[in-house]
Amino acid sequence: MKPSVEVSHLGMMFNLSKEMHDTLKDYFINLFKHHEKMKKDEFWALSDVSFKLYPGDRLGILGLNGAGKSTILKAIAGVYHPTTGSIHKRGKLAPLLELGAGFEPQYSARENIYLYGSILGYSKEFIESKFDEIIEFAELQKFVEVPVKNYSSGMKSRLGFAICTAVNPDILILDEVLSVGDKKFRRKSEDKIMSMLNGEVTVLFVSHSLEQVRRICNKAMILDHGKLKCFGDINEIAPIYAEMTQEDPEEIKKREAKAKANREKKLREARKTKAHDIINMTNNLDISVEDAMAAIDIPEDKYKTYYKVIDEIEKEEGILTKQDALKAAAAEEAEFDRAATFPNDEDRAESDDDDFDS
Repeated sequence: MKPSVEVSHLGMMFNLSKEMHDTLKDYFINLFKHHEKMKKDEFWALSDVSFKLYPGDRLGILGLNGAGKSTILKAIAGVYHPTTGSIHKRGKLAPLLELGAGFEPQYSARENIYLYGSILGYSKEFIESKFDEIIEFAELQKFVEVPVKNYSSGMKSRLGFAICTAVNPDILILDEVLSVGDKKFRRKSEDKIMSMLNGEVTVLFVSHSLEQVRRICNKAMILDHGKLKCFGDINEIAPIYAEMTQEDPEEIKKREAKAKANREKKLREARKTKAHDIINMTNNLDISVEDAMAAIDIPEDKYKTYYKVIDEIEKEEGILTKQDALKAAAAEEAEFDRAATFPNDEDRAESDDDDFDS
């Protein structure tokens, strides 16, 4: 059996030089003048990495931040060209790297499905056959003709994921995409990925969650500062990675406290972002606040919470939903009518002064 992915002595080098060159002539002058300095600015994100994967292998790529995990996926996907070594792939490739990165904001979901699909190499006939399935999975039936610029980040993620997973690939590349979106979408996306793993699909999967890697993968590798530390069965590699990431109990407490504070901060920011999305959708799409909440998958038991966040935005930033703006305008109109019909003492005095002057 031939390998579906074969990586041989792969090296990826990036130039970290901060100098800018306006012309090609300036570049070559600087190259000859400061050759040694330019060499020192070279950074090897990957160095002499070799492995083979066969049909049915599901590889979890583990490592600390900056180890080179995303770099190796992008090299295999063809985003980066190897500096040294070679990569050979056999079969249809589906890279899930940055969901929705190729969307055109001015285009509708319909137009972006054809555009994004063509970027991924899908034929027009294939996209047409999968169109309804993509829209249904993304839960965007009411927003097919709406420009993507009016979508929330969650709606864009759902659409990007649905397009990328419409194909039945031979090689599937996943770069932490299962951590994108809300809990419902993460569960749904993991179920979709698991349904694609039947048969001879080869998977390369990056995640910071060792438990998630255990669920999905049968093999694993650990990258350490761009070098391959170990490669083998998941049950052999997982304990090594667990030991690498083990911390002192006090450090764990500090980290958990910091993580909790960060989660709360991110939750507040996420709610504020969604509240802005709700306000924009009510103003641009002429729908109610509750319809906008439903469109971006906010649970009904959280509606009150988001009404409070919207109220805070209206008070702090003066941004109103269309409904609140209409209410405010109606209230001003009613106050004007009331003042004209039932003037107070001050209004009467001003009116008497006007009569006297005349």
